[in-house]
Amino acid sequence: MDSFKRMALFAQVVQHGSLSAAARALGMSTSAVSQQLRALERDAGVPLLHRSTRRLALTDVGSRYYAACARLLDAAGEAQAELSAAREAPSGELRLSAPLGMADHIGPALGPWLREHPQLRVHLYFEDGWTDLLQARIDLALRFGQLPDSDWMAQRIGTLQRWPCAAPSWLQLHGTPDDPLQVPAGEWLGLPQMPGLAWRHCGSGEERLVPAHPRIVSQNQPAVRQLCTSGLGVAVLTCLDVAPLLDSGALQRLLPEWEVPPLPVWAVTPHRQTQPAKVKQAIGLLQAHLARVPGGSGAEAQDRNHGG
Repeated sequence: MDSFKRMALFAQVVQHGSLSAAARALGMSTSAVSQQLRALERDAGVPLLHRSTRRLALTDVGSRYYAACARLLDAAGEAQAELSAAREAPSGELRLSAPLGMADHIGPALGPWLREHPQLRVHLYFEDGWTDLLQARIDLALRFGQLPDSDWMAQRIGTLQRWPCAAPSWLQLHGTPDDPLQVPAGEWLGLPQMPGLAWRHCGSGEERLVPAHPRIVSQNQPAVRQLCTSGLGVAVLTCLDVAPLLDSGALQRLLPEWEVPPLPVWAVTPHRQTQPAKVKQAIGLLQAHLARVPGGSGAEAQDRNHGG
C-alpha cells in the first residue's frame, strides 16, 4: 500500500475511533488495517497511536500527523468534487477549433448557453487546416469532410449541402448553365487539382464526373466565396457560406436539379468516456444549430474512432 493510502487509512481509524469500525468503512479486515498501521508506524519510526483493548488514543506526534492527513484528504475531496462538477455543469475554459466558415455561426449556436453560464470561458481557433489538437490543448474541434487518421474520437453531428453558385456578373457573361458540363472546366473556383466533381441528377439518378481545372485554387472557403461574389468563376460552396448571399442576390444558386455529395460535419474530441459537461453540451448545441441552417441537417451523434 502506498503512503497516501496509508495516510487515508490512518485518518479513517482516528475518525471512526476503532480499528474494526475503520475496517468496515474501508471494506477491509481488521487484521489488514492493523497490519497497515504497524507498517506506517514502522516507516515513521515513531508511535502514532496508543492502543488498549477499549480505545485508541493519539500520541502527540500522531495528533500532528493526523491534522496533516486530514488536510490532505480534504484537498483530495475538493479535487474529486471539481471533477464531479465538471461532469455535471460547464465550467472552466472550452478550447474550440473550427473551420473559418464557422466563424459567423459560433455566436448564434453558443451565445445563449454562454450567457447562461458566465463562469465558462471560450478560446476559439478558426482555421481551415488540421492543427495539432493535442499541442494546442483543444477540447473540441469541428471538422468538415474526410478526416485524417488520428487517435482522437470523431462524432458525426450533421451534414451540409453544397451548392454551385455564381455572381450575376458571371452569369451575364457566360449565361445560366442547365448541365454541369456547360460550365467551362477553367471557370471553377477553389477546387484542388483533381479529375473533377461527381454529380448526381436529382430526378433520374444519373451520375457523371465533371472536369474541373480551375485557374484560381484556394483551400480558404471565405476567400473562395469572395472570389465567386466578385464574378471570377463558379464555386461549390456549403450552405453555411452562402445563405445570406443568396437571400441578398449577391450570388445565385446554379443547377438545382443536380447535386454533389453533402459535406459531413464531425465533432472531434480527445476522450470518449470522460467528456466534461462543457464539451458534451457544446456538441449538442452545435448539432442543433446545424439542423436549423437551410441546407444543413443535424445527425444523431455517430461515434467513429479514426485512430491510425
